[in-house]
Amino acid sequence: MASERKNKLGRRSFLLSAGALSATPLLGCTATQSSAKPAASSGTPAPKAIGRRSLGSLEVSSVGLGVQNMSRTYQTTVPSRPEMLNIIRTAHDRGVTFFDAAEAYGPHEVERILGEGVAPFRDKVVIASKFGWNIDLETGERRPGLNSRPERIKLAAEGMLKRLSTDRIDLLYQHRVDPEVPIEDVAGAVKDLMAQGKVLHWGLSEMGPKTLRRAHAALPVSAVQNEYSMLWRGPEAVIIPLCEELGIGFVPWSPLGVGFLTGAIDANTRFAPGDIRGVESRFSPENLPHNLALIERVKRWAERKRATPAQLALAWLMAQKPWIVPIPGTTQMAHMLENIRAVDVRFSPAELAELNNTISEVEIRGARLPEQALVFSGVEAPLKK
Repeated sequence: MASERKNKLGRRSFLLSAGALSATPLLGCTATQSSAKPAASSGTPAPKAIGRRSLGSLEVSSVGLGVQNMSRTYQTTVPSRPEMLNIIRTAHDRGVTFFDAAEAYGPHEVERILGEGVAPFRDKVVIASKFGWNIDLETGERRPGLNSRPERIKLAAEGMLKRLSTDRIDLLYQHRVDPEVPIEDVAGAVKDLMAQGKVLHWGLSEMGPKTLRRAHAALPVSAVQNEYSMLWRGPEAVIIPLCEELGIGFVPWSPLGVGFLTGAIDANTRFAPGDIRGVESRFSPENLPHNLALIERVKRWAERKRATPAQLALAWLMAQKPWIVPIPGTTQMAHMLENIRAVDVRFSPAELAELNNTISEVEIRGARLPEQALVFSGVEAPLKK
């Protein structure tokens, strides 16, 4: 078990033997553990105070909920299904309208959980899901590589609709770019689904910038989903400016840096077998002590803003652009309630500039993903012949 500590900011603790947030569905899922007693949904909606943002023409809550880990955590822990439904419904009670899933999560099972969870208020929320990994449409068996052939996209969407118990997917992403399929063909398949009313908006994840521009020209893109946090700021160079130019919203996955930005990791932390952070070089024994300088800065700022480190990290993302919507994932009620209160943390322009300068002083050492996962990011689709 990884080392645990607590601090006056109410920092979270992990049972790292259960793993952490996964960076790719082919490498597993995770969960965090907390000693906090989960809150129960009262059945009485709290004020819808977390605000709204736009992803293109799609309106969503300022903070969403990633449900990736609600079916299993690294094959060693299966969260309580009733409690996962309770978290989803309590999130809605507290103003969350944006829920993020994928056929690869589970695979398939997370969509079933989400569909059941939102059933009482389906028409009041936005469901996002994703296609593109080479997964058996019936069994969910993971197979090597990617598959975004148009006929496969349409079959995948039919499976999603059944599992989600809905008649439409509000936001459908290509999970990763298929290097064998022109993005114009992908857009054409999604356009057909839109014409049938089965998909309302579409997006891409971890694509190359040329592919994003071509995709948007073929069929207007509402959102891009890429890894982005104080720990990994890569999208700032090209993708976020491109989204701004094209009017595309941005959804950061892993907005808490696979748990790093909650303050749950220290220099003595060692990761259990199956925990993807154990094979990410940014968390290696050689690099982690250096990189901890970032979380020390985050903690100081969190204390200054009377927030938790996680809330500060999420608020920082939202402060970068008004069309950035983080989707922190959790299987813990206390963490969900903590995360959505990040909207209460505000920065003056001077504070934001100071904070940006402070975190920029730390140059993160190591790669964000192992090489076998990185090869699927930044891919450019082939040209249409």
